[in-house]
Amino acid sequence: MSTSAEKSAARPASSSYKEANPKLYAFLDWMAQQDPDYAQAFQKYTAICTGEGQALPVKYREMVMTGILVFMGRREGAEAHLKRAIEHGATKRELFEAGQAAGVPGGGITVGLWMQILTQLDQEGAFKNG
Repeated sequence: MSTSAEKSAARPASSSYKEANPKLYAFLDWMAQQDPDYAQAFQKYTAICTGEGQALPVKYREMVMTGILVFMGRREGAEAHLKRAIEHGATKRELFEAGQAAGVPGGGITVGLWMQILTQLDQEGAFKNG
């Protein structure tokens, strides 16, 4: 039986992000219409950066991206990346601790926004794995 992480790994990250927030990532389709070659190169680059097969598992890559987005105040993007971390096996506790760590360089605003999103995801029942 395959896990949700295995199912998520089988599809491109762009699909996962679009599911998490279709409106936020609609620019990918628009970009492909404007310049298909650039869009293809961009998607290849992001697939390497966000995909499996690297030394750092996807769930941790997503936590890094979330930390930067939260620090920048980009709630929608941070939420999409937290959802993808969960798809790839991140637990509530791991994401809680990652939010704490992000607060060291990012300050209280970073912790606050991270925890607001985490609370919302918890209330929505996002955590099936603890």
